[in-house]
Amino acid sequence: MVLTETVPAAAPPAHEGILRRQSLRESAARTYARSLPIVPVRARGLTIEGADGRRYLDCLSGAGTLALGHNHPVVLEAIRTVLDSGAPLHVLDLATPVKDAFTTELFATLPGELAEKGRIQFCGPAGTDAVEAAFKLVRTATGRDGLMAFSGAYHGMTSQALAASGGAQHTSVVRLPYPYDYRCPFRTGGEHGAELAARWTESLLDDPKSGVSQPAGMILEPVQGEGGVIPAPDGWLRRMREITAARRIPLIVDEVQTGVGRTGAFWAVDHSGIVPDVIVLSKAIGGSLPLAVIVYREELDAWQPGAHAGTFRGNQLAMAAGAATLAYVRTNGLARRAAELGARMLDRLTSLAAAHDCIGDVRGRGLMLGIELVDRTADADATGARPADPQLAAALQHACLDRGLIVELGGRQSAVVRLLPPLTITDEQADAILDRLADALTAAVRTTPGPTGSSPTTMRGTTP
Repeated sequence: MVLTETVPAAAPPAHEGILRRQSLRESAARTYARSLPIVPVRARGLTIEGADGRRYLDCLSGAGTLALGHNHPVVLEAIRTVLDSGAPLHVLDLATPVKDAFTTELFATLPGELAEKGRIQFCGPAGTDAVEAAFKLVRTATGRDGLMAFSGAYHGMTSQALAASGGAQHTSVVRLPYPYDYRCPFRTGGEHGAELAARWTESLLDDPKSGVSQPAGMILEPVQGEGGVIPAPDGWLRRMREITAARRIPLIVDEVQTGVGRTGAFWAVDHSGIVPDVIVLSKAIGGSLPLAVIVYREELDAWQPGAHAGTFRGNQLAMAAGAATLAYVRTNGLARRAAELGARMLDRLTSLAAAHDCIGDVRGRGLMLGIELVDRTADADATGARPADPQLAAALQHACLDRGLIVELGGRQSAVVRLLPPLTITDEQADAILDRLADALTAAVRTTPGPTGSSPTTMRGTTP
């Protein structure tokens, strides 16, 4: 009789079980987990290590939250200091030394008029909470109800924030054209397209038969992030400031993603020199932890005590981490560094676009960059734009992940690859990001058919 030994089947790796349980337990609304099936276990700076042992360069950065990257030493030290001090971690809106230090550091970075005569409201954990607070503020101050917002906008996931975002249908929000140069709504682009967009806004406000009543406020993003990394021209922003100021309409600027050096200035409004009536802040101001505020002109402060509250608006750890982040960005000139390195990366992306018909446009400001992928087999419109290719964008995102690079998708049809690396990346890391992106693009165009089943997209100058 021959005895044989039964070898048990190898257990699947632990991270596969975690991913499987996530898909079974979490809601259908989960998003990043679908396109980025990894299990992060360690991280530092630009790099994430997964439970499978692979390392990734993270150009998502918590959707722009991590100005200093993962677990920056100054952030960790600030958090440890509060924990070791025995200070209370939950204090509602009571004054604390930590809160005072955060507010002082924040006001030191703001445009002069807001810093001198501004008021701050701590709104709760997320940027969308701050957007809601901004809407409530201007409605209270003006006694009016309607809002003006822009096509392609994204302001959050709560009801009023969604109503002001690009995909919503809401009768109390008037939708205005945003100056999207590559896909100009007026088919002209450039300064002329931006000027037409400004004139359209003026016409709606000044025409008594336009059907648009005097709004409580206007909200805009200096660079539309989720909308496809679309920087607003500085001249257009100044026109919006002039138009709203002349008609006593509070201007709300959403700097949730653009703030804290991301665009090459500490605040994106600094490029144009405008001073909004209300500025909405979140993401990077919390140093990786949940924090959201609005800062506004004191004459708008018509709230009664308790008119806007929130249990978790006193997050002490976030304020400590945020103050450390703000100070580090300010004292180390990281906004200027983002401008210089971002310009270099944009130049390389422009060269990549010149070699690939599938890249319709590259754009951005500072370290907020976007690559719009298009169907090279389709005819261009009058401005030279081709239809978006979301299938290729998804394939490129997947190919990037295979090469250890995490990127985000955005834009009207999720056909814009977005790069939001930490402001602390080195020149060598920036080159590594772009090398992996270029290699992934070559692989994606080789294997992805066109949107209508046409031949795979190819490099310019090559034979399909």
